[in-house]
Amino acid sequence: MDERRTVKVSKYLSKHLRHEPDRIGISLDPQGWVAVDELLEACVRHGFALTRDELDHVVAMSDKQRFTVEGDRIRANQGHSVTVDLGLPPAEPPAYLYHGTVGPALDAIRADGLRPMNRHHVHLSPDRETAVRVGARRGTPVVLAVDAGAMHRAGHLFHVSANGVWLTDSVPPEFLRLRE
Repeated sequence: MDERRTVKVSKYLSKHLRHEPDRIGISLDPQGWVAVDELLEACVRHGFALTRDELDHVVAMSDKQRFTVEGDRIRANQGHSVTVDLGLPPAEPPAYLYHGTVGPALDAIRADGLRPMNRHHVHLSPDRETAVRVGARRGTPVVLAVDAGAMHRAGHLFHVSANGVWLTDSVPPEFLRLRE
């Protein structure tokens, strides 16, 4: 499978497993899972033929490990705008986590902190390099350091997804540091 097809399939799966499952006629269970056969059949019905081999390739080769296949079912690891309960237990974060963004968002972030926007959680990276890649998707990246240790001590809950992305409800501005 060539790289362009891999990216196209990954984006298609992300859209429908995280945001719009009903658009192709699939139903996610309360934890975000759907049967692989149901997903593949829905893809065909909606003009996006996808084989099980292609699906397995995308799951295995995704640099961000966006999806998990468990037996005969699949789900997105995080980033949902539809209601799901990933069943992730609270976890103690490292002292610092990172968030990649772009310059035009900084004024709002300084005023309000990091908010989940149309998702259920704020996504944080365990390392600066990943945050740079995340921010670069929308322009010139700016990396914010999050004092996750202090947040945790203040009672904020953190969860870590299957692919290592840290999740929290919000990050108040007093816990943010701009990294130049």
